[in-house]
Amino acid sequence: MYSKSFSPIVLALALLFSACATNKKAIQNSVVTTSTPTAVEKQYHITNISRSRILVDSRYDAMADTEAADFMKPYKNKVDSIMSPVVGKVSCDMTSHRPESPMTDLFSDILVWGSRTFNEKPAFAVYNAGGIRAAFAKGDITIGDVLDAAPFENKICFLTLSGADVIKLFGDIAARGGEGVSKSVELVITKHGKLKSARLGGKAINPKANYRVATLDYLAQGNDGLTTFKKGTNIVSPQNEKNNVRYIIMDYFRSQKGKPVGNPMTAKGAKPRIKVVAE
Repeated sequence: MYSKSFSPIVLALALLFSACATNKKAIQNSVVTTSTPTAVEKQYHITNISRSRILVDSRYDAMADTEAADFMKPYKNKVDSIMSPVVGKVSCDMTSHRPESPMTDLFSDILVWGSRTFNEKPAFAVYNAGGIRAAFAKGDITIGDVLDAAPFENKICFLTLSGADVIKLFGDIAARGGEGVSKSVELVITKHGKLKSARLGGKAINPKANYRVATLDYLAQGNDGLTTFKKGTNIVSPQNEKNNVRYIIMDYFRSQKGKPVGNPMTAKGAKPRIKVVAE
């Protein structure tokens, strides 16, 4: 995790500047003749690209560049004043991954929680794992932490699917190896991405019934392989900035009034939402 004394945005900028200045392994110096035969200039060509995750923590404090720190200070102070306020707490470290994870469960449940503001009562919610870009560390959760986890301009969205299409949607999710679904969902999928069974609220899905769904506007457009969402009807997709899911997540944490939010997967009475079995 990154050091709480630095804004993640500032650190990212600093690391980017440093990488650009110091990483010369991926470039090769060559000589090119211009239209003037006697003029020679150097150019660089990319010969290799590699990537890895860099753990940004207190180890970087021992390598501080005073000149760079002074340059960044006014920007850091401004960004930190925006990002550092605490909105809530979590009782344990939380990560996002497939087929099911603490953060995909939590964010899906938060979409259902936030639906009441719009007078909606969805049967379930879907939040894509790929839309969660950072983990939560045990303890305080700041505005910056939520922004790291939900950095996109995704808005909450509601639509109606027939039961038959809900089953197809769950097939899409199975093919993805899992996505975030709210606690009313029980899926059994194979390790090769096939849907074996699906239930909602402990009941079989009625192919002829209609089900209200909460999700992100990005997913409602059929993105991330969830193409069945494009069959949705009665779509409600508020586009005001306050309807961005990051603000709904912040509001949820604030509603807990300091009580740490726990791992939905280990909550009392919790059942697996997505169970993976052999073929």
